Amino acid sequence: MIISFDLDGTLVKMDYVDAVWLEKIPELYAEKYKLSYEDARRKVEEEYLKIGPERLEWYDIHYWIRKFKLDIDWKNLLMSCIDKLEMYPEVKEVLESLGKENELIIISNAANEFIEIEMEVLGLKKYFSHVFSAVSNFKKTKKDKEIYELVCKEMGIDKNKLIHVGDNYEFDYLAAKQAGIKAFYLDRKGNMNGSFVVRDLKEFEEKIRNMKNFRSNF
Repeated sequence: MIISFDLDGTLVKMDYVDAVWLEKIPELYAEKYKLSYEDARRKVEEEYLKIGPERLEWYDIHYWIRKFKLDIDWKNLLMSCIDKLEMYPEVKEVLESLGKENELIIISNAANEFIEIEMEVLGLKKYFSHVFSAVSNFKKTKKDKEIYELVCKEMGIDKNKLIHVGDNYEFDYLAAKQAGIKAFYLDRKGNMNGSFVVRDLKEFEEKIRNMKNFRSNF
C-alpha cells in the first residue's frame, strides 16, 4: 500500500510558512523601503492579494523576492525562519510505524523550495520515496482531482493502491475522493465528524491498520 501525506498543516505546523510570508518578507520590505513594520506588512499583503492563490506566482518565493527587490537569496530567506519549524508531536512515531509495511509519499500544495527546507531541517526525507508538489511538479495552484491521477500515473500504480490524508477538506479529501482514491480528512480542531475524519495521525494509523485487518479476514 502507498500512503500519501500532505505536508503543511498535516505533518508540519503552519507557523513556519506563516513566518516566511507574513513576518520575514514584510520585515525585509520595511528595511529596504524605510517603512514601519506595520506599513510594510500592509503593503506586502496588498500585493499578495493582487496576485491571489489562483496564480502560480502566489506560491513562488523567487517571484516575490524579485517583485519586492529584496536583497536576499531564496534559501537564506527560508532558512532565516527555521526556528519556527515544528512537526506535530505524533508525526515521527507514525511515519516510523507505517513506513515499515507501506511506501510513504508526499503530495503537497507547497512549492519544492519550501518542501526541501522543511524536510531537510526536520529530518523527514528518509521516510518518503517520492515528493510531489502541485505547483512545482504539475504547474497547478491546488490539489485537484487531476493531481492525484497524475501521481498515480507517474508512479505506475492503480488508484486503489493509494491512500491520502491531509488537513484541507477540499484539496486533500474531496479532490482525492473524486479521483477514486481512498482519503481521510485530518481535522485537528474537531469541527467535523464522519468515518473519513481523523483527529490526529495516530487515529489515521489506526484506521489504516483496521482496513488491513478487515481485508486480511477475507
